[in-house]
Amino acid sequence: MTGHPTTRDRILDVAQHLVQQRGFSSVAYRDISTALGIRNASIHHHFPSKTDLGVAMVNRYRTQIETLLIQLSSTERSPLQRLHQYLAAYQSVVQADGRICLCTQLMAEDCVLPSPIQQELTAFFTVLEHWLTHTLDEGQRQGELQFFDSPADTAQTFLATIEGAMLMARATRSPHRFEHITQRALAAVTIPDPHRRDA
Repeated sequence: MTGHPTTRDRILDVAQHLVQQRGFSSVAYRDISTALGIRNASIHHHFPSKTDLGVAMVNRYRTQIETLLIQLSSTERSPLQRLHQYLAAYQSVVQADGRICLCTQLMAEDCVLPSPIQQELTAFFTVLEHWLTHTLDEGQRQGELQFFDSPADTAQTFLATIEGAMLMARATRSPHRFEHITQRALAAVTIPDPHRRDA
């Protein structure tokens, strides 16, 4: 094992970067082959259709996120700190060049995406909702978090805020806006520390 990325992985890396920045509909195989210095036929060998490429991209992205969520749940006992780290991971994909979360970008194009990619998107957001629901529920039971709706409804609202904040950050060319919006959303469900004295 050399540890070097395979051609398939390199194709997915470049395709993901381009889609995060420009959108799925605006990326062609020619863009990917030019960036990699390979022929279009090489891409078609691994991904016969653009739909195949899109499904593979989202599936890989979901697997990466699932790994992160499992790690957060197993290593961080505090649900509140889990949410802080979860938002920090999202913050890292909001870039000044317009790149945002792959699935947030694709969500904005959902109505024109092929059905197999739509199904992968649904699976991705279902994973996030389930994790957020469990984390919020645990945080409420531990006395770190508070909210009036059910954990599931609060998770949906929290996730919608995150996704909307990413789109706003890109539209305003201000990555920091994402942090400002999401930290306010987290503060809204956080029980204040009675020992803290605000100036």
